[in-house]
Amino acid sequence: MTEHSLWRFSRALHRAINDRHFEDIEAQIDEDVEWALYGPIDMFPFLGARQGKDAVLDVIRQLADNFQVRRFDRESIMLGVDSAASMLRYSLTALDSNKPISLRVAQFAQFRAGKLTSMRVLIDTFDLVDQALGRAIHLPKMTSVG
Repeated sequence: MTEHSLWRFSRALHRAINDRHFEDIEAQIDEDVEWALYGPIDMFPFLGARQGKDAVLDVIRQLADNFQVRRFDRESIMLGVDSAASMLRYSLTALDSNKPISLRVAQFAQFRAGKLTSMRVLIDTFDLVDQALGRAIHLPKMTSVG
């Protein structure tokens, strides 16, 4: 049995972010890849939707410029022949402040011929913004009208 594309992609992504070793990740991304990291684009400009290999590699370089992956845990994962969905918990360090950041993400990936063709990542943005600001976010109370 061959190794699932997600495992190769995951290892290469973490090497690119932590070690700035981009060659392996480049070989695993389709030229026409669709990529979206859903989160607060105003605070983190590398979030959002991108199309094409060059745009995705630019995002990965921006991630490497800003964060170090300290640890990640797979909370759950489902693998298909050419797809994968997972819930992950990441422990990162912001490189500009050496500040620890913890976040949860849901990741949905599709592959063709071993290359990533689509990636969608939903980030627990409330917690991320809370940590980035360094203070709790206070929302107005919601009341029901009766």
